[in-house]
Amino acid sequence: MVLRNPFRPGAGHQPPYLAGRTAETREFRRLLDQHVILENLVLTGLRGVGKTVLLDTFKPLALEQGWIWVGTDLSESTSISEDRMALRLITDLAVMTSGLEIGRDTRQTIGFKGAPTIRSTRLDHDTLRAVLESTPGLSSDRLKRLLLLVAEVLAHTSHRGIIFAYDEAQNLSDHAEKEQFPLSLLLDVFQSIQKQGIPFMLALTGLPTLFPRLVEARTFAERMFHVVFLDRLSEADSRDAILKPIEDSRSPVTLEERSIDVIVKMSGGYPYFIQFICREVYDAFTQGQTSIPVRAITQKLDTDFFAGRWARATDRQRDLLAVIARLESADLEFTVQEITETSRKVLERPFSPSHVSQMLNALASAGLIYKNRHGKYSFAVPLMNRFILRQIGEDPAQQTLPFDQMT
Repeated sequence: MVLRNPFRPGAGHQPPYLAGRTAETREFRRLLDQHVILENLVLTGLRGVGKTVLLDTFKPLALEQGWIWVGTDLSESTSISEDRMALRLITDLAVMTSGLEIGRDTRQTIGFKGAPTIRSTRLDHDTLRAVLESTPGLSSDRLKRLLLLVAEVLAHTSHRGIIFAYDEAQNLSDHAEKEQFPLSLLLDVFQSIQKQGIPFMLALTGLPTLFPRLVEARTFAERMFHVVFLDRLSEADSRDAILKPIEDSRSPVTLEERSIDVIVKMSGGYPYFIQFICREVYDAFTQGQTSIPVRAITQKLDTDFFAGRWARATDRQRDLLAVIARLESADLEFTVQEITETSRKVLERPFSPSHVSQMLNALASAGLIYKNRHGKYSFAVPLMNRFILRQIGEDPAQQTLPFDQMT
């Protein structure tokens, strides 16, 4: 009998069992109950906490409540220009609205007569694009008119509204030097139509840099979004994420309590790491091993997940990261002052405050550090501090595991 491994580490792959996230799901259900959209969703957190997975689980909840769901992953190319942003929206809309019939009154409103470029009687891509291109004014004016048209057609259906769900939204940005403001366009348009009572909601998912970027583009974004920050799982939820897939698959594989404890500690409660480690442990146990090969799994995780990010840093930046990794608060948040003071204790060439600030900005651009809203910094990659300590031979976690788990 071939045993199928139930664990699924991967980017956005649905786990066999979604542990925790009850409070976050309750918050999303509350947003779905809005009659007038006062709050949009920002779902944020570090890589590996399950943002994409949770967003995917929200979709059927929205559909059950009568919402239409549109969206995709956002790339940097989407925010090259305002026109590209508008094209992204109508392309996603057309997938779900092409089956909607346009009423005769609406056809006259949008100029069906005398507008030969609009041939379809449905809200397909060609119709949406023709309306967008034939509307005078700025990009925001054209997009508002288009969405108001969609809302008018939608009002004659049983649908409650539309949720525009976009993953990797931290890639959105404005480009003042090119006089292109696609992120501001998105915020301005949705604020405007929501003020008119149109039930179109944004659900944006991204790294912790997302919300500060939204507020930087438009200060009203602070009142426009409800932020849900995904953190690591509790110990109880971590145990469920480890055990439930094995139980549900009716596998003969069993884990002793100390093995479960080791997996929880190794993973730090991060869903991706739980899936990664459990997949390796499951394969090892089904092939006759009786203890967790911690070193081998850690080395594989380092190679597959951390090494590429570490390679982006220069030697001097690595010195700074090593200082940060030694901080007691390294896995939470830290300040320039804490880094500066510790560097004086552990380095022959310590860092000045100005030098630390400059290097943190560079590391943020490289995706290794991010600055939160309170002016403090955090690692943008979960458990990065442990990886760095392993590189300098100072990881206490590796030194405290039971001997029989270190094989």
